[in-house]
Amino acid sequence: MRSESLRSQVEPFHVMDVLKAATERARTHGDVLSLAAGQPSTSAPAPVLRATRAALDAELLGYTETFGIEPLRSAIAAHHRQVSGITVDAEDVVVTTGSSGAFTLIFLAAFDLGDTVVVARPGYPAYRNTLAALGCRVVELDCGPEVRFQPTVAMLEALPSPPAGLIVASPANPTGTVIDPLELARIARWCDEHGTLLISDEIYHGITYGDDVTTSSAWETSRESVVIGSVSKYFSMTGWRLGWMLVPPGLRRALQRLASNMTVCPPAISQYAAIPAFTAESKAELDSHVQRYSVNRELLLTGLPQLGITELAPADGAFYVYAHIGHLTDDSTTWCRDVLAETGVALAPGVDFDTARGTRTVRFSFAGATAEIAEALQRLQSL
Repeated sequence: MRSESLRSQVEPFHVMDVLKAATERARTHGDVLSLAAGQPSTSAPAPVLRATRAALDAELLGYTETFGIEPLRSAIAAHHRQVSGITVDAEDVVVTTGSSGAFTLIFLAAFDLGDTVVVARPGYPAYRNTLAALGCRVVELDCGPEVRFQPTVAMLEALPSPPAGLIVASPANPTGTVIDPLELARIARWCDEHGTLLISDEIYHGITYGDDVTTSSAWETSRESVVIGSVSKYFSMTGWRLGWMLVPPGLRRALQRLASNMTVCPPAISQYAAIPAFTAESKAELDSHVQRYSVNRELLLTGLPQLGITELAPADGAFYVYAHIGHLTDDSTTWCRDVLAETGVALAPGVDFDTARGTRTVRFSFAGATAEIAEALQRLQSL
């Protein structure tokens, strides 16, 4: 029997085990409240649903161009021009099979075996695990509360040599923190000056809280960086598996070669459906979701300290509260399993996000219904 490859021996995405257990709990008890999943609890906006029905009747839905259909690429470019004030043309946009597909493609296109790529800790585990599977050397920057859980130029300067790549996320998963626009600009300039490819994960743009929180795009400073976008989070379309990149010209041919062999094209139905996601009608509906997230956020930021969980990351954006629970456990995986068994509340253990301190942290998602967030806090009082 053929054994598994060495490259496949990466850490699993542990939250998927939580979701599996939550599904079983729902089947046996019917009482699950999920604060584990990193996805909206609402469907795609109404214009997208209408466009889907129309595409089923009017379009062949066969293969498309590898980088995506022109109307969608143009809509994405116009979206970036509107929200970030940057010059973006359709040819700058590479549509992918989810942002996950974008990351795999850009890692393959830009990095070779053994290249060093820097990520923040805590951070999204798929960066680290996918890079490891592709043979890159991953270096984690320890980003604690003193730097708002985000990397800084000072940290990059302290590295023994400039890395091949740096991944930043703002707003970030799991912390929800936003990089100050001036610091992001400094990071982008540093990367340009040192030959480091900056990959800026901006999939949570559109979801921020408070007038004093401002997101910016890496392309506002550096056109040599890569910007990652997705319809999954703000646009409430996780299962449609559609993402995109803004890519400098020097990487486009490599991406074309790889994408045409690996996926041929992104899902056709999702491409046609997503075009009206960028309209004013859709954004009005989506902004109403953000208003609900804001209410849910306040419930958690007020309610968790009343439960004795007081060390919380600044939830500037996205839909997460990341909390230290070292006073409750040094095994967040077991703790989350026990919480699910005792209360029916599903939470994401921090081991996914932090390889050093994740056994003492947990992520709460507040993308669900407000009543469910309130009920979850009530149940957690029994702990």
